[in-house]
Amino acid sequence: MLNSNFIPPLQQITDSFLEKKGVKLFVLRTDLNHSEISGNKLYKLKYNIEEAKNQNKNTLLTFGGAFSNHIAATAAAGKIAGMNTIGIIRGDELPQLNPTLRLAKENGMQLYFVSREVYRNKDELNNYVHKTFNNNCYIIPEGGSNKLGVKGCTKIVEEIKIPFDYICCPCGTGATLSGIVLSLKEQQQAIGFQVLKAEHYIHNEVKHWLAQFDAHKSNWQVNEDYHFGGYAKCNDKLKQFTVDFKKQYNIPLDYVYTAKMIYGIFELIKKDFFRPETTIIAIHTGGLQGNNGFQD
Repeated sequence: MLNSNFIPPLQQITDSFLEKKGVKLFVLRTDLNHSEISGNKLYKLKYNIEEAKNQNKNTLLTFGGAFSNHIAATAAAGKIAGMNTIGIIRGDELPQLNPTLRLAKENGMQLYFVSREVYRNKDELNNYVHKTFNNNCYIIPEGGSNKLGVKGCTKIVEEIKIPFDYICCPCGTGATLSGIVLSLKEQQQAIGFQVLKAEHYIHNEVKHWLAQFDAHKSNWQVNEDYHFGGYAKCNDKLKQFTVDFKKQYNIPLDYVYTAKMIYGIFELIKKDFFRPETTIIAIHTGGLQGNNGFQD
């Protein structure tokens, strides 16, 4: 269902600034993988949907906020797979659905809203799910971040057909970074750019997932300096950077994830974090639909 022979293109960023620093920067355009299941979501959902079908489940049930790329992607993936989808949405229902939730609903997802208090309390949330829905639901955690989601993300590095020194990705749960780290060669390094304000959160999540695969890896790190105030936070500086980047390099970025990472990479290059003759791969994780929420 989510199998594809499409190989996301590597787009080199050519700039006199990068030439002066002696650094090569490429963007892996996984945002072009699929019109609605783009970026890392396709990799996270692939094995989960296969497992759901193996278990003869006919409904995917998952969780997310009102602007969740994962919610939108799961709705689209379920429709393609011929499965029902249910989205448990954090927060009260608004009089009018935002663009993300409208898209999910158009793809057949049933939306259920729960208070932020219930959503934060995992025991309460689990009780709500088990009381409200039948046992024929295959449950995918928020962000698609489970062991099968991590396994899917190990395939991202296989898409890269050139030698590289560093690979970077934005992080909201740590699953994508974990999958990438699992598939790296020893001399290659990974940097995750945390997009939410929570000290050591992604670092601890990656340690957890690597332990699940009994992997002892040290060639990775998490940068927490460029979250711009927290998850889904975006100020004028980041917006202007995103506009200028698209104009100069013809690559659209989403404000929640990839823009923060690219901004961070440029700042690290300016600070000479990377040695000359270093090749960097930046993963564009899609989610462009989320930008509509900043224009409402």
